[in-house]
Amino acid sequence: MSQVTKIALVTGASSGIGFELTKQLAGKGYKVYAAARRVNLILPLEKEFPGLVKALELDVAELSQILALKERLETELPAQKLDILYNNAGQSCTFPATDVTNDVLEQAFKVNVFGPINLCRELLPFVINARGTVVFTGSIAGIVCFPFGSVYSATKGAIHSYAKGLHIEMKPFGVKVINVVTGAVSTDIADKRPLPEGSVYNIPEAAEALEARRTMAKDNRPESVSKYVQEVLRDIESSRDPIEVFHGSFASIVQYFTRYIPYWLVEFALERKFKLHGFKDALAKSKRE
Repeated sequence: MSQVTKIALVTGASSGIGFELTKQLAGKGYKVYAAARRVNLILPLEKEFPGLVKALELDVAELSQILALKERLETELPAQKLDILYNNAGQSCTFPATDVTNDVLEQAFKVNVFGPINLCRELLPFVINARGTVVFTGSIAGIVCFPFGSVYSATKGAIHSYAKGLHIEMKPFGVKVINVVTGAVSTDIADKRPLPEGSVYNIPEAAEALEARRTMAKDNRPESVSKYVQEVLRDIESSRDPIEVFHGSFASIVQYFTRYIPYWLVEFALERKFKLHGFKDALAKSKRE
């Protein structure tokens, strides 16, 4: 009797974690729907894994595209089964709270929160049929709010909570739900957009702190994306059913710090880590002058 091919859908598959996930899943024999806005970047994997990787254009921020994807899967999925729904697509947002425009705010929540929630609502019947697994790319920023990351942390905190609720709701159906609380991983997700000219943070001392935040992952011995994906796939294939797993550099350390150390002390450490004391000194000096 031939073995049934398992099927996965990975969002944000054009680069970084999503690209490597697609590659490793296909290497394990999965048929992978690799979804992203820039499908041309996925085409090399289609050639490397003919018949196993299908690149498809998807902007998770657009509900109409999610509904169209559901219609396509209804006609293509054998027995209406999807073994893995991997919500990986993400939008960085590294700005001071005073400088986050409504457009930037809406886009961050559409991609990081509304997109995964809409995908789950529409595609969960396929996952239930397969007694499969739903995965979210969470972040340590959903546990610790780093400076200049209030909106990004808010989006990740929201999806962490959603994953916990979904976990208990899916238990009766034999569906696993895993939130991968992600630390530093060697990907190019850094936000490179400039501050508006009128920002109160447009002084050299604040620029230094902002740059330290934006290069946080790159500057702190990030885990290779290949190793990270291998660890996550072990969690997916395990018989365990954790709500959260911690992978990437410093993920487990952040878990420990936030669990056992008062938050005011965590905040004090963040001020030193991201050089905010220099910004505070500069503000105090300008007031004196």
